[in-house]
Amino acid sequence: MAKVTVEEARQLAVGEGFSIADVDPASTPGLPGGNVDDAFGTFDDELSELQEMLYANGRAGTTTGSILLVLQGMDTSGKGGIIRHVVSETMDMQGVHLKAFGAPTEEERNHDFLWRFGPHLPEPGMISVFDRSYYEDVLVQRVKQMAPPEEIERRYGAIVDFERSLSERGVRIIKVMPHISREFQAENLKERILNPEKHWKYNPGDIEDRALWTQFMSAYEIAMKRTSTEFAPWYCVPSDDKDYCRTVVKTLLYRALSSLDLTWPPADFDPEVELERLERS
Repeated sequence: MAKVTVEEARQLAVGEGFSIADVDPASTPGLPGGNVDDAFGTFDDELSELQEMLYANGRAGTTTGSILLVLQGMDTSGKGGIIRHVVSETMDMQGVHLKAFGAPTEEERNHDFLWRFGPHLPEPGMISVFDRSYYEDVLVQRVKQMAPPEEIERRYGAIVDFERSLSERGVRIIKVMPHISREFQAENLKERILNPEKHWKYNPGDIEDRALWTQFMSAYEIAMKRTSTEFAPWYCVPSDDKDYCRTVVKTLLYRALSSLDLTWPPADFDPEVELERLERS
């Protein structure tokens, strides 16, 4: 069966010399001649069991481990599809916290840009999934000049420090940019405009952002290069083939969960005593 291996997914990490122009959005690294449909379900059983095991240990108080999955990409890049087809269809949602971030409220603007994300970080045993994130504050705000350059510069360092502190608390951080081509985005936007079932997804502001494509690509490259670290790596994943991107995200989640070396938490009761009680009931 074709599959994207853990090692191949790791090779998509942003490192020294990274250039977003070198990433072909239509490519499928790790699947030479392979079939994405075959690869998509490869880790499902293991992923489901490991996530349930993480949640069980969190409930039992026997782990400090947790996972933060950050999805940050251009409009129509497939973030929602990752959440539906990777997270919701594979995991026990009791152990998952989903949060989509929009523009900050007036109260949130009165605090440092990272403040509003604190309540949504994963507790031990949990997986938090951010649909957009604090990276908006060095992407949109950089491109649209909503903050002074010196403030944007400060934020890169603040993000690295923030993610380091999370890592030291036992949070495994996975940051994914689903990278689509400008042509593929046009197809997606056209469908949203023409298909009544997709109208609810369409935002006229998407066209305005699309006009700034080159500036956004530059901002993404800078942000990823400045904040991709050993403890919080970025993955720039080709995503014109959305199932390929979803397969890579599954692989990265499997790798992160496996690294926690989880076992089922021990019973806090005597099974033999409880079995006797059940039989007498």
